[in-house]
Amino acid sequence: MESFDYVIVGAGSSGCVLANRLSADPAVKVLLIESGPRDTHPFIHMPKGIAKIMANVNFLWLYMTKPDHYTAGNAEPWVRGKTLGGSSAVNGMMYVRGQDADYDEMARIAGDDWSWKHIGQAYKELENHELGAAPTRGDKGFLRLTVPKRDRLIDAAIAAGEKLGLTRKVDVNDPQDVERVGYAPRNVYKGKRQSSAVAFLRPVQSRDNLTVITDFVVDRLLMDGKRAVGVVGMRAGAPVSYGATREVLLCAGSMGSPAILQRSGIGAADHLRSVGVDVVHDSPNVGQNLREHRAIVMQFRADDGASENKEYRGLRLVRNVLQYYLLGGSGRMGNATYEAGAWFKTRPDAPRPDGQFLLAGFTMDYSSPALATEKHGGFQICAYLLRPRSLGSVMIRSADPNALPEIVPNYHLDPYDRQTMIDVVRYARNYVKQSPLSDLVQEETRPGARYESDDEIIAAYDQMGNGAYHATGTCAAGRDEAAVCDTRLRVRGIDGLRVIDTSIMPFIVAGNTNGPATAIAWRAADLIIADNG
Repeated sequence: MESFDYVIVGAGSSGCVLANRLSADPAVKVLLIESGPRDTHPFIHMPKGIAKIMANVNFLWLYMTKPDHYTAGNAEPWVRGKTLGGSSAVNGMMYVRGQDADYDEMARIAGDDWSWKHIGQAYKELENHELGAAPTRGDKGFLRLTVPKRDRLIDAAIAAGEKLGLTRKVDVNDPQDVERVGYAPRNVYKGKRQSSAVAFLRPVQSRDNLTVITDFVVDRLLMDGKRAVGVVGMRAGAPVSYGATREVLLCAGSMGSPAILQRSGIGAADHLRSVGVDVVHDSPNVGQNLREHRAIVMQFRADDGASENKEYRGLRLVRNVLQYYLLGGSGRMGNATYEAGAWFKTRPDAPRPDGQFLLAGFTMDYSSPALATEKHGGFQICAYLLRPRSLGSVMIRSADPNALPEIVPNYHLDPYDRQTMIDVVRYARNYVKQSPLSDLVQEETRPGARYESDDEIIAAYDQMGNGAYHATGTCAAGRDEAAVCDTRLRVRGIDGLRVIDTSIMPFIVAGNTNGPATAIAWRAADLIIADNG
């Protein structure tokens, strides 16, 4: 069995960062394992190629939630990336860091290493931002970030937010915790997606001490008593094992990491026995504490001339694709999914923003299997509450690594979530009534005016809503001995093992999770290096 100092499981938003940082020491041997193929498909790197990639099962983990009344009795897909870059290779590329108060709250629960003092510094070190350096913004790091070009309809949407008292921000990631609106930085540079593989892995992949293996599905950890000493899995139909002399680092995400722990005998003892797994360490909270944003895509008919819809159909689409490839990534095909955002309070007494909008100058035809843009002009708001309190779970169904775990989101189980989801929709309806947006946007087409009462709005979320791809908490870190991971992300009760991805977050920081996943890994690398020095 070939051995390495560190075995990193998952080459996604966190794993690529760790591979970069840990292999910087030439005396350290690092193995990075990815379950999917290499990220060679051209649509991965074209930002607007996301619709094609999200329909290609070769690059996706197709997790499904358990049907319940929160999803109108339907199973819901929670898609995650399965290629170098992980979910950062298939996401919407919107770069949202979360507010300083979020990280200080995380530090209260999970330890001082996760305060804004440390995470803000991590962001500064990892970023290479088009806007240049600032106290907590970097311009010399690996991750290139750019700001979208101005757009007529989005300009009007930002101005509408100002009418409601939101502060227009050049950088919406400014850590000051105020209600804000503006163009959002995105993981795009020269028209190409800056996944974690592109940003952090490509520049260092030639290092002699770094080995990258793809198409390897990890089954479970190799254990020596209560110490993790490697991993075992399947590659090309054959079982393969790799050893770790220092640590195994799980970066498989909020569904993958708890599943690997459970298949390895680390989890709730009764549940493990019920699915035929021998118990190594009873850790009842593995797979618990799941939180996810329940989002709803609201759509409005808009002025045909201002909307982007026409640009993604027929000959205009052909022209835009040709422009992208012939002119070095220029044009609309190099835009992120959403180019602007708003963070707001649904009620005046909220201590900080509790709702988020992602704003786009296009709408989708949800009656079309191909999810083409609508034939008329449209404007879209993806709307959700920021900090859900409802808790769900991710639990394996069997010891078979090919059997994906059961996911129970429990959307709006908590009354706070239910009410805030309602308030977010009402805020959106008031938002589009503000000029100059109201001059370009007409009637609401999704969910539509017939969803008016509180119960009807919740029914719209249940029938038309979706998870926002921001799941957290299933291996949460904490000072409390009941937490799965300790304050340095070491799995309690097991030596030589850490979890480093969004599953360690005790709650969702305010917004999208790709940025936080990279910062957590950057900070975790500091701790790993210090602990193994």
